[in-house]
Amino acid sequence: MQINSTSPIDIAISGMRAQSKNIELISSNVANAQSTNNGHPYRRMEAVLKTDSEGTNGVTIEEIVSDMTEFPTIFKPAHPDADENGYVKMPNVNLPVEMMNLNIAARAYQANNAVLKRYQDMVETTLELLR
Repeated sequence: MQINSTSPIDIAISGMRAQSKNIELISSNVANAQSTNNGHPYRRMEAVLKTDSEGTNGVTIEEIVSDMTEFPTIFKPAHPDADENGYVKMPNVNLPVEMMNLNIAARAYQANNAVLKRYQDMVETTLELLR
């Protein structure tokens, strides 16, 4: 059995990187919430986070997946991408859900940042004691 000696800094930084990418994806979803490209609406993206089996080496983004839920349709006959009946397929982005996901990702980022700050404070205190 191999023992990993991952530091708290490595774990916190991995969490910050993963949440930073997650925030980037959420921002893209929000920015494209009304994007229809020649009848091909934007498909919502999300990150799948992964940790090792022990949960001791931090977190990584395993993959970025497309949300395969159905596109909602709205009646908007004047829209350039409307079909012959006047309906337009819209992106499968739900703005309130994206805002909640953004809040969760931001809080996770802040929590990892707090770990780094506490670790830095602990190291500085230790150095002060050694002087």
